[in-house]
Amino acid sequence: MSNIGIMGGTFDPIHNGHLLLGQQAYEEYGLDQIWYMPSGRPPHKTDHKVTDIKDRCEMTKLAIKQYPYFVFSDFEVNLGGNSYTARTLELLKREFQEYNFYFIIGADSLYQIETWYHPEKVMKQTTLLVAGREYDHSHLTIDEQIAYLMRTYGAAIYRLHCPEMDVSSAQLRDMIREGKSISRYLPPSVDEYINAHGLYSGV
Repeated sequence: MSNIGIMGGTFDPIHNGHLLLGQQAYEEYGLDQIWYMPSGRPPHKTDHKVTDIKDRCEMTKLAIKQYPYFVFSDFEVNLGGNSYTARTLELLKREFQEYNFYFIIGADSLYQIETWYHPEKVMKQTTLLVAGREYDHSHLTIDEQIAYLMRTYGAAIYRLHCPEMDVSSAQLRDMIREGKSISRYLPPSVDEYINAHGLYSGV
């Protein structure tokens, strides 16, 4: 049975931090592939206009092209409607019964997961791989939060020992609007795509 890591996200834009996470998960847990899965319509991204899905998919494909064990997946995009992890995992497991799925998240998501749509279904259907540092807004350490979720939901959660890149997609969008170069945070092909299509500069 193949072990597949899922890197989900808006990828608006995808950056080197997303690639480092996938690479660490692949190496540390001996996964067979990492599927990079852009979200179609993320219900929690209401603070800004999300870039067209075509552009986000193209940037994702360009970013992962050099990694033979990274695979682009439009599974969630093709579902239509709002993108909910619980729903995506349920349908993935139904369609790909021969795979074990590992869902890769950052520490911020670990602390916020109980606010997700049916978090109990998320934790029942996958193994969580968590990267990142302690969350500033919690009195619990990551290990304490993991222990709490495992105790409460019977979740399978493991740490990803990956150096965290101190930048987010939101910060990169702001930098472009301010006329700053973000090339050091992106694969060159993604940087070229953003410049060629004038993404983010007018958002």
